[in-house]
Amino acid sequence: MGNTVQDEVFMKKAIELSKLAVEHGNEPFGAVLVKDGKAVFCNENQIYTKHDPTFHGEAGLIREFCAQTGITDLHEYTLYSSCEPCFMCSGAMVWVKLGRLVYGASNTDLEHILGNAGCNCSGMVFKNSFWKPQVASGVLREESLAVLREYFEKHEKG
Repeated sequence: MGNTVQDEVFMKKAIELSKLAVEHGNEPFGAVLVKDGKAVFCNENQIYTKHDPTFHGEAGLIREFCAQTGITDLHEYTLYSSCEPCFMCSGAMVWVKLGRLVYGASNTDLEHILGNAGCNCSGMVFKNSFWKPQVASGVLREESLAVLREYFEKHEKG
């Protein structure tokens, strides 16, 4: 499935959430969960404000959405993430059987900003898992990269 205008609309929201995460004292990552063309849940990275290093944008979204709704099968949902999910978040997407993942900047993009090689985290996890969400990458990549660069020029990761 190729990228659509809808993908750009929801990616803009994920990128806005990444900017809000920074305003709230966290790292610049945002995520939006969509079903039937409507955003049903949003989350930003909250690792510092929740004092929880696992409260990434995506894992936090999945945790909170499932807890609040009782829905644990997300095969009919698309998750938009400002940056490619890490191994932990990608694993969470497998466990909830996410239907589709759309992300902006890649993990390799992020790691290059940080001076590291990086890898295709989501691809590696999905390839070796029982559930394989559809993936669209690079949606509004440059906009996402701009937010990451601005933040990580002044802050260390983690």
